[in-house]
Amino acid sequence: MTEYGYFLAAEEHGPAELVEQARMAEQAGFSHLWISDHYHPWNEAQGQCPFVWSVIGALSQATSLPVQTAVTCPTIRMHPAIVAQAAATSSVLLEGRFRLGVGTGAALNEHVLGERWPPAAIRLEMLEEAVLVMRQLFEGHRVTHHGKHYTVENARLYTLPEEPVPIDISAYGPAAVALAGRVGDGFITMVPDAELVARFRRGSGAGGSSKAALGGLKVCYGPDPDEALRTAHRLWPIEALPAEVLSTLTTPSQFEQAAELVTPERMAGKVVCGDDVDAHVGALSAYGEADFDTVYINQIGPDQRGFFDFYRTKVLPRLTG
Repeated sequence: MTEYGYFLAAEEHGPAELVEQARMAEQAGFSHLWISDHYHPWNEAQGQCPFVWSVIGALSQATSLPVQTAVTCPTIRMHPAIVAQAAATSSVLLEGRFRLGVGTGAALNEHVLGERWPPAAIRLEMLEEAVLVMRQLFEGHRVTHHGKHYTVENARLYTLPEEPVPIDISAYGPAAVALAGRVGDGFITMVPDAELVARFRRGSGAGGSSKAALGGLKVCYGPDPDEALRTAHRLWPIEALPAEVLSTLTTPSQFEQAAELVTPERMAGKVVCGDDVDAHVGALSAYGEADFDTVYINQIGPDQRGFFDFYRTKVLPRLTG
């Protein structure tokens, strides 16, 4: 049976707000937490971006729910050896309830140190090598690695959870799905695509059925559907932009310019807005029908308490009853 988690949007909320949302999510009946890992928000209207590893430390003291980054890029802005240390410490704080979600990243966040932004095929190559390095460190080995993209010398993690941190890989296209099947413990995507799930499981070999398929989506709950749509269109027009655009633009202002092409009508086709229980249940049920293990929902905008009350009383009972 598909489980339902809450997706904490660090681009839109400060650290204290995120911790409070995590508490509300647990009280509302959500079973897992995702949290985004960004350096910049997608646009100025979102207006936040705290350091995810600090927030995870606070979450570990505020909730008993499992936590996962969705997703961390362990290749450019942060070296995989440092990501491994952050993930291992997070898992210890969470008593093993931590998964590391990784992906090839977006130039919006990864360009900030002035490094070259590689093409997609090279970023996948870098990600695979980064996963190799992190897995060795999670095993407690003293690691020396001189690879094509990364160097590690005599590194060992001394603070480790009892079991290695699971690594799930964000995947949208065939090459990334193949990588997730080959080296990931699970895969992450934001579309309820049954073929992607099936391809991932086939690429995972005999153990594919036990690997996690994790999906996410955004909604904008509110009693006035038109107002909810305006909120979604103002804060998250990137939901209607192509994936290629999301990975290549470098500043929030560039995303704002691209988002001028997104009409409210187009946005309405991407995000469920309003308080129609059937619409919310239908959007989430599509992930269960596509064989996802867990789906994470993010509420767009400030009405977080209204969203959690709505899902606690009307949506989650329909899905889990």
